[in-house]
This record gives sequence, C-alpha cells and structure tokens, in this order.
Amino acid sequence: MSEPNELNVEVNVTEPEVAVVTVSGDLDGETGTSLHHHLANQIVHGRRYLVLDLRAVPFMDSSGLNIIIRASNETKRLDGSLHLAAVSDVVLRLLDLTGISVTTPVHASPEDALAEIVSRQAAEPEPAEGFHPAQR
Repeated sequence: MSEPNELNVEVNVTEPEVAVVTVSGDLDGETGTSLHHHLANQIVHGRRYLVLDLRAVPFMDSSGLNIIIRASNETKRLDGSLHLAAVSDVVLRLLDLTGISVTTPVHASPEDALAEIVSRQAAEPEPAEGFHPAQR
C-alpha cells in the first residue's frame, strides 16, 4: 500500500515521439519532483508529445500546475505538445481557474488525446532530409 503523499508515475511509450504518463496520487510540492523528473526524462529521450493521464489525481496544488506549465513549454519548444487526459472535476476546476485548460488541450481520455496527436502528426509537413526538430 502506498504512503498518503506518494505519487506513482507510469510511462508508456506508444511511438518514438509519444508517451502516455499515468499519474496517481496527490500532486503537490512534496510529490511533484518525481513527476517533473519523469516528464523531463521523456523529453530528453525524444518524446515531443506527452499525454498526462490524471484520472487518479484527486488533488493538485500550484506545484503541480507549475510542472504542467513547464512540460507544456518544453514540448512546444520542440514543436510538440502536452495533452491532459481524464482530469477529475476538482483538478479541472483548478486548470480552468488558472487558464491552463485554455492553453493546454484537455481530453476525456488518453485515447482521445492520442488520436488528436496522430491527426496533428499526419498534418505536419515532413522535415527536410537531415533535419531534426531538436536541432533548432
């Protein structure tokens, strides 16, 4: 059984540039560092598109919001995106109040988020030969 302030993070790489990060537990100042390290690790390993499955996050404070903003900015810098999925009503209210839900896509499920990522990737022009987006 996990501790009350323990945050569990599972990562599933679905494609070379896409990962679904499933989070469970309270996301606050004590637990947020773990999520930040997982997200940063995915970005370092070439994941430009991240889906953050928050269905099992009953509480999030400003530390959690900061992690989401930082991850969103990093993925955008790499011409990717961060998508939030299966957000609880309590967390969604916080995202709405802070405006994050306007700048970061929120989906009903991780599958919906992945479908949007796939459609966006299909619409992207192919990079020039020898060019990689991380080289910018």
